[in-house]
Amino acid sequence: MNEPDDALAKKRFFALSAMRLMGALFIIAGFLLIRGAWPVAGPPADRWIGVAVVLAGVFDFAVMPRILARRWRSPKEL
Repeated sequence: MNEPDDALAKKRFFALSAMRLMGALFIIAGFLLIRGAWPVAGPPADRWIGVAVVLAGVFDFAVMPRILARRWRSPKEL
């Protein structure tokens, strides 16, 4: 790889890592909301908000990095 390609690969790796880290933080925050340790809108609404945050975190942690990696994949040379 040449220098610009190497820099681009590092940026993309950092982006994927940051995406997974934010997803993990969303999951933890969602479980705190579900548990009731972090009051936001009141007892019944906190659980539903927590479920939504957990689902968004799972999407960010598991699905989004794969979508970005597929989009950024180098084309196959023939």
